[in-house]
Amino acid sequence: MKTFGFYNASIRVAKSTNILFFQAWARFFFTDPEGKKTSGLSIVFFCLLLTACKNEDPKNAELIKPVDSLGYLNHADSASYVGMNTCKLCHQDIYNTFIKTGMGKSFGIATKQKSAADFQSASIYDKIADLHYKAYWQRDSLYIKEFRLTKKDTMHLRVEQVNYIIGSGQHTNSHLQSNGGYINQMPMTFYTQKKHWDLPPGFENGVNTRFSRKIGLECMSCHNGYPDFVLGSENKFKSVPGGIDCERCHGPGSIHLAQRQSGTKVDTARYIDYSIVNPSKLSIDAQFDLCQRCHLQGNAILKEGKSFYDFKPGQKLSDFISVFLPKYKNADEEFIMASHADRLKQSACFIKSIQKVQNKTSLKPYKEAMTCITCHNPHISVRETNSNVFNDACKKCHQLDLKASSEHAAIGGPISETCFKKSKTPDCVSCHMPLSGSIDIPHVTVHDHYIRKPISQKEKDKIKTFVGLFSINEKNPDYLTRAKAYINQYDKFDANASYLDSASIILAVHQDTYKNRYALIQLYFIKQDFKKIISVLNELGEQACYDQYFVAQSYENLDAWAAYRIAEAFHYTGNAQKSLKWFKRAVSLAPSNLDFKNKLGTALAGSNAIAEAMQQFEAIIKENPRYVSAYANLGYLKLVQGVSAEALRLYKIGINLDPDNETLLLNLAAYYLFVKDKKAAKEQIEKILKKDPTNTKAKQALHQLNA
Repeated sequence: MKTFGFYNASIRVAKSTNILFFQAWARFFFTDPEGKKTSGLSIVFFCLLLTACKNEDPKNAELIKPVDSLGYLNHADSASYVGMNTCKLCHQDIYNTFIKTGMGKSFGIATKQKSAADFQSASIYDKIADLHYKAYWQRDSLYIKEFRLTKKDTMHLRVEQVNYIIGSGQHTNSHLQSNGGYINQMPMTFYTQKKHWDLPPGFENGVNTRFSRKIGLECMSCHNGYPDFVLGSENKFKSVPGGIDCERCHGPGSIHLAQRQSGTKVDTARYIDYSIVNPSKLSIDAQFDLCQRCHLQGNAILKEGKSFYDFKPGQKLSDFISVFLPKYKNADEEFIMASHADRLKQSACFIKSIQKVQNKTSLKPYKEAMTCITCHNPHISVRETNSNVFNDACKKCHQLDLKASSEHAAIGGPISETCFKKSKTPDCVSCHMPLSGSIDIPHVTVHDHYIRKPISQKEKDKIKTFVGLFSINEKNPDYLTRAKAYINQYDKFDANASYLDSASIILAVHQDTYKNRYALIQLYFIKQDFKKIISVLNELGEQACYDQYFVAQSYENLDAWAAYRIAEAFHYTGNAQKSLKWFKRAVSLAPSNLDFKNKLGTALAGSNAIAEAMQQFEAIIKENPRYVSAYANLGYLKLVQGVSAEALRLYKIGINLDPDNETLLLNLAAYYLFVKDKKAAKEQIEKILKKDPTNTKAKQALHQLNA
């Protein structure tokens, strides 16, 4: 699955399955796994805020100047988030309009009020997976039903409740489910512009992940206010907010609140209030960085020691994240959905305007240049913004009377005579920012923010050629960031071997095994070169790696992933004891990563530690009852112990969740052989081969059954 939509890269490794029992050829197979709000403050204090931004008190002048290198006071670690409900006590009018914007409506609990979908024809069919889906309301709860039909009846039925709707409804509503805090995307999206139900982006073309696509911190932190994410997980949350809030653009509010409560006043018409970020007073670059934190979708590479929580408005984005996109010659018409800032920066309008103001200083720099808020008021919904607002922005530089001043001519000149003859009030946007489809989201049209003259069909028809992978928000990223970008591009978006070759070349030029350890281990893991992973471990010193280098928890689980990949390397090179040791390390660092826990369970079972293995699988099912592989593995162990009825119960739960799970079907065939029902065993094997005629294990099993 290669998409810029919601995506969690699967682990790429030699195929291995869950524990599989078969009477004639029993053996083990192992499955690849693939904060922040303070309480509200007393209303008593808010009478102080009503006039707090009106006048400057000279004795507090130092509070409106940058403090050392910190600049904004709310960049300090001591600053905390107070929540939008606190902000609205003084900014009620802004709150009232903001909650109607795309940002304000970006995420919420699944209610009829939140949904923008039409449920009169809320059904789709995935012909590749042979699965039907239907969305429907039952009282005030929203459900998605998955089913498969035969000529006579329904042979598979699964019904799941929708817990959250993500997307404002301006373009889409997608649907999420939470199981014990583990949040996954569900297999239906409503595309509002065309009033059309279909699979979500990235679920098409035979890669329907059904109810199992993980929604991690990267996704949630752009589509929402900052969530309370569980450290040591991939997609588990203690709580999630209800949409993007004030502090995502203004920064933590606790210091601003405290100053207003203490009576500190700043004349914001003349000065910058450094207790809170006002994006309109940021430099052009800083303002773009703020918008690009989420409106620059792509291959996001975190800088060392940083997380998706760390960037705050007013800071330099490239200090935290470098976002890469593949660039192509002759592909100017192609863009992804959230690339507004990148496209705008390619426009002559922006380039010439930024040249004009480079050496100027003003309280609100954006007013003399072109930025996102030249046209967009982030507090007002686009739907409630008159189209004249956008055309008027063009007219500020492009005069209607065809007599541009020399200054305006330097920026872009007058509106052309052709435009002028068409209308005395030309619609600039429709020609120069045409509606177009993005290459990553189907059924959606957006205005291309690359402002330019309409290009000819001849230009559109030119063959595009790949130029390279480039950071959109950083001119010269360091070598390790670039190497990680190439590895990530392959692993998440486009499995083109040239990306791995590029990463290998970069790392070979900059040979530093310790500094490159995460990138090297991931690169060799993707290539399934397990001996090289062990050579990296030996070069660093295995004991040093275990005691010092791979010991820390992080939101990105860097050390946990390294430990997991080392464990797999030992497993595939036949060292079960060391494999088990490193699997245990991975689980200790990421205890809520159920893939790691599942793999530890299979390693324990392979070492004949059956009781411990069963504990791992039982813990997984308790944590997330929708985790299919645990039913296959626990069922196998029950069958080995002779508890066949319990094995069958577990297998059936798993099959009800995933009717095409090949490991479960093989294990179920093994069960039927165990109870001497050869016909039923053969039926399970044939189900596998009907979906996947190339399945080697199923073909071998069928051959032995027939023999």
